Amino acid sequence: MFARYLADVWQIMLELSPSLLLGLLIAGLMHVYLPSGLIHRGLNRPDLRSVMRASLLGVPLPLCSCGVIPTALGLRREGASQGAATAFLISTPQTGADSLLVSAAFLGWPFAIFKLVAAFFSGLVGGVLANRLTRDTALSASAASATGSNERRREGMAGVLRYAVRDLLGAIDLWLIAGVLAAALVTTLTPADFFAGQPWSQGLLGMLVVLAISLPLYVCTTASVPIAASLIAAGMPAGSALVFLMAGPATNLATIGAVYRALGARVLSIYLGTVIVMSVLFGLLFESLLADPSVTMTADDHGAGWIGVSSAMLLIVLLLWLQATRVRARLAPRQTSAQSGDLLLEVQGMTCAHCVRSVKHALEELEAVDEATPDLSSGRVHVRGGHLDASALASAVARAGFQVKGTRSH
Repeated sequence: MFARYLADVWQIMLELSPSLLLGLLIAGLMHVYLPSGLIHRGLNRPDLRSVMRASLLGVPLPLCSCGVIPTALGLRREGASQGAATAFLISTPQTGADSLLVSAAFLGWPFAIFKLVAAFFSGLVGGVLANRLTRDTALSASAASATGSNERRREGMAGVLRYAVRDLLGAIDLWLIAGVLAAALVTTLTPADFFAGQPWSQGLLGMLVVLAISLPLYVCTTASVPIAASLIAAGMPAGSALVFLMAGPATNLATIGAVYRALGARVLSIYLGTVIVMSVLFGLLFESLLADPSVTMTADDHGAGWIGVSSAMLLIVLLLWLQATRVRARLAPRQTSAQSGDLLLEVQGMTCAHCVRSVKHALEELEAVDEATPDLSSGRVHVRGGHLDASALASAVARAGFQVKGTRSH
């Protein structure tokens, strides 16, 4: 049994790795070479055009549900309308360049494209509702500077790889590992026709059961694809799997709390209501229009080729490197916290590597800060510099979308 489980883990890695690495590379190229002002221009009006642009912008970006919160808040502070920020918040975590390619590898292009369209229209509906049902307080839109974009271009491929590996893969690596292990376990233990024989798993009832399970849990959009493929292979209807792939990545308890704190109860209700209704509607629509996808979960010729093997080995090396980097970062504050004049911040809300990068960047933009070293596991940020002002540090962290709960001197 254990040998079969290991074989299933390896097979999933063969299928997932090439598409995931290609998607990360595409996202890195977009980050480095797209003008920074392009992201913020055209999103400031509370109309359909701004909402559509925000949803189109969010669909290809491979941000997880926790990583999208600071990004959406950044758009809002740059002058994006309430509807545009909501559309981006809903559409982004449901799909992405990496998720699209991984979905196509496991479930076929028809399923992958349908999921992409569903994410876009879900964001569109949520954004329109937010514009109509909320009061969009006027924000002073700052002109987007090209400085950051020019600096990223000068970094070239080093910046592409740094963003793809550190920021994106580092934000989902633990969930990716958990998703692969869970998918292999489902594949190994679940009989081929298990869900086909369960009345509760079929039709609308099955979708509602999946929805109730998915909403509070954190499920990374890329890592959830092999889990969904395993469930479909075990007999779960494709419509229910689509509900899982839409609602799971878009919501979790941490995201729900963050949206409530940042955008208010009305936007939160629109956000949750849109995700719930649209995921079920698109699940029913998929089952009525398209046949169940052909799931790739067994040893196929294309997965065992040199591209699959080399990609799987490279992904394993990158995952191990990220874990080693995380351990070094966790130890760094303990080694330097005794320096005179330093401050230790207790930051609430950091849940992934993307959050760590956001807090670090926000603090190091302050002139008095020489270096900021966040520790994801403890939520502490060691700040080194001269004449540090605790209130200024707290304000910088708040602008990044997080909250300082306490400050200690060293």
